[in-house]
Amino acid sequence: MKKICKYLIPGLSVTALCIAALVWSGSSNNVEEAGQQKPVVLSMTTSPEIPFKLKFADDEIDFSRYDLRERLDRELSSFTYLHSTTLSYFKRANRIFPIVVPILRQNGVPEDFKYLMVIESNLNERAVSSVKAAGLWQFMDSTGKMYGLEINSDVDERYHIEKATVAACKYLKDAYSKYGDWVTVASSYNAGMGRISSELNKQQASSSLDLLLVEESSRYVFRIIAIKEIMENPYKYGYVLKANQLYKPIGCREVTVDYSVSDWSDFAQQNGITYAQLKDFNVWLRNTSLTNKYGKLYNIRIPQTEDMYYKKDEKIDVYDSRWIN
Repeated sequence: MKKICKYLIPGLSVTALCIAALVWSGSSNNVEEAGQQKPVVLSMTTSPEIPFKLKFADDEIDFSRYDLRERLDRELSSFTYLHSTTLSYFKRANRIFPIVVPILRQNGVPEDFKYLMVIESNLNERAVSSVKAAGLWQFMDSTGKMYGLEINSDVDERYHIEKATVAACKYLKDAYSKYGDWVTVASSYNAGMGRISSELNKQQASSSLDLLLVEESSRYVFRIIAIKEIMENPYKYGYVLKANQLYKPIGCREVTVDYSVSDWSDFAQQNGITYAQLKDFNVWLRNTSLTNKYGKLYNIRIPQTEDMYYKKDEKIDVYDSRWIN
């Protein structure tokens, strides 16, 4: 043992050293040789086990067929090792899921569609795609208006969590009426109902998972299912979180506005918050002022002062107990 002490790497335990020596040498009897070799890496990367069956929206999907299994493997491996991105999903979801999930339930849409929202926007309320889809649910301008969202230079309800979620439910239910299959509904959210219907017909397929589509659309449902699997089994995939590391829900009071606002910065100051904080909790306000020439009623959220600060030893509400270890 003394002969290999000079090769100790700071921070490695004796057990780790012994394991490393065995790996480097290829033989438990050749310690001297092990001491003369250098490590290639200081950690191991393993491929996650791929389940043979998983559920999405209460439909069980069999992943034993080669193409389905390998496509899921790609996405599960990707999210398993996208550490900072996947960690952020848990943290943001603790604030967003409590708002979104009740709306899905009220509208008869399976809860699993919250994971579609994760894939759409990374749970970034300000998300804007390269083709100008916006908000948590990534509505295009025309589709948002079709499903009842107000979109103009002052107000863009694609960024309004509740209203955009209601609009998404309307789309999802329309798609379900057309396909009667939630997996195909999820595919259509990315590719569009027109494209999915056309390809199902042209390719003589009964499931959207059997379609040959552009890469983004081909990967889409597998990404949703992969992030669902990880977020429901975080420890299995190496994610270890504590309750106080999640983003806490912040309570708000509402101020009703049915008039023009000349300066949102003044409005924010009058309500005891900064302009930036006003926009954090009302991302759908897109201008520095509000014209509102028809006297429409808007509810403006003002965060509760006591909720805006993290406190030492504070007990944070955890949306899903499986997220913490």
